[in-house]
Amino acid sequence: MTTLEHTHNSFDLVVLGSGAGGFAAAATAARRGLKVLVVEKAERFGGTSAISGGAVWLYGTDQARDAGAKDSPEAMRTYLKQVIGDGYDPALGDAFIEHGHQALRWLEQNTELRYALRPLSPDYYPDAPGATQFGRALEMVEYDGKRLGTRFKDLQMPPPGMLLFGGMMVNRVDIQHFLSIRRSPRSLWHCLKLMARYARDRLQHPRGTRLTTGNALIARLATSAFAHGTQLWLRSEAVELIAERGVITGVVVQREGRRERVMARGGVVCAMGGFAAGAMAADYRPAQKAPHLTLSPPANDGAALRLAQAVAAAEGEGLAANFFWAPVSELRHADGERERFPHLVTDRAKPGVIAVDQTGRRFVNESDSYHHFVHTMFAKGIASCWLVCDAEAMNRYGLGLARPKPVNNQALIDAGYLYRATTSQALALAIGVDPQVFAQTLSQFNSDAGNGIDHAFGKGGNSYNRYMGDPQHTPNPCLAPLTKGPFYAIRIHTGDLGSARGLVTNADANVLNRNGLPIPGLYAVGNDMNSLMKGTYPGPGITLGPALTFGWLAANHVTARLQAPATPTENPACTTN
Repeated sequence: MTTLEHTHNSFDLVVLGSGAGGFAAAATAARRGLKVLVVEKAERFGGTSAISGGAVWLYGTDQARDAGAKDSPEAMRTYLKQVIGDGYDPALGDAFIEHGHQALRWLEQNTELRYALRPLSPDYYPDAPGATQFGRALEMVEYDGKRLGTRFKDLQMPPPGMLLFGGMMVNRVDIQHFLSIRRSPRSLWHCLKLMARYARDRLQHPRGTRLTTGNALIARLATSAFAHGTQLWLRSEAVELIAERGVITGVVVQREGRRERVMARGGVVCAMGGFAAGAMAADYRPAQKAPHLTLSPPANDGAALRLAQAVAAAEGEGLAANFFWAPVSELRHADGERERFPHLVTDRAKPGVIAVDQTGRRFVNESDSYHHFVHTMFAKGIASCWLVCDAEAMNRYGLGLARPKPVNNQALIDAGYLYRATTSQALALAIGVDPQVFAQTLSQFNSDAGNGIDHAFGKGGNSYNRYMGDPQHTPNPCLAPLTKGPFYAIRIHTGDLGSARGLVTNADANVLNRNGLPIPGLYAVGNDMNSLMKGTYPGPGITLGPALTFGWLAANHVTARLQAPATPTENPACTTN
């Protein structure tokens, strides 16, 4: 039986959720001297951020200026307006442009957070007005997980399919070195050093302690937050907001079989990862018969929306998409466990790889962004499709969970995840597409690929496409004929990286009520905040960049409120009815 504790804990700030936005707020507030609690429903901390690529997309960072990147607030604003369209929010957009680089600078100066500029990383729509070829995308600097001490074991571990050798993390640069290991002595040496460190780590730890991407992001912020007194409650669920005269002053938390009233003098930050893994998700995406596969952890079930409904909070409407789309494949293990793999960067854009629908026809530029890929699937009524390659592409790049040569992928074939056939006709029969249509598709594509121009869909036709391809392959880094057997295929489903629809906020991440007025003491960041991108995907890191920015702004706003002179009256427009 659950009992309600009448005694309660008291903090300056309570953060619900432990992803990038939540820990940015927690680390900022703790560094400014506030007493902070982070409440996490799951058994591990880090949420979606911990299994993400960890990249951020920001304007005007110190790293970009030091590298001579040519950009301006006007160019950034123009690009966002072009991609987002009528849904662009000037207040949120300006706050992001103005404060994003300030947030990163402050966090790097006051916490262990460290980012490096990607030397080349075109925006996802590189030919749109205001787009840049580099300067906005930054990637996480690797981190030693041992710095977390005893908390290392509590950090959310990436799925096995995103690790090498059962527990070794790699980043974008590492992946390119592994793909070039047989062609470059430099890449061979890089990989040998990584494997040697991993071997040493496994003598004392269940996985490698060299953290990259999102794991490093969360570990860096969490280490800093813990160092300044932040408490973390795992396996603890927020069940009700505490409101007094229209002000959010705490939260009821179910923990260890009892319900505790936890007071928050400065307010509560919702950072619980959105609703993509919850039952409500199906109501916000297009209906289809085939499974839709989210990469959001099970704890991301829309708790913030449910809690905030009781205080009349406003929810976003009219987004271009309610989710951040991504194509996903799924492996069913013999024990019934299901492992999902996001097809983001490793295969779709590579030479010798195409996507076909259930008729055997191509339908999309495979080297466009993952969000655009799935958006096209929905637009054309394609619930699932096939990613196809020949032996040359498989040996060099792999496909989904299948690794390149010399890895033996027979187990994936036996599990029904990877299809293999000696000829293209046999592969078409194996995956259930019309062999004649598939043959015509290959014939047209192979002819174009041989000339380096994809006349049908423009694969490799812009700088972002080519960046995602193989830089050592010419004349088009994304195109090569599929001619060498055996041939391979993997079924791809519509999927998502998380939800974009959330609680409406102002530029301080302060949640607004249904009358458009701030609810004192209630904040939303990360995927709990209605995305300023409004369901579009302008570039890499457009979820984590705003998460860090508005997490920092929320903590600053709380700090300022606590330090301001007390006022005798509250905002009469903020009600809990």
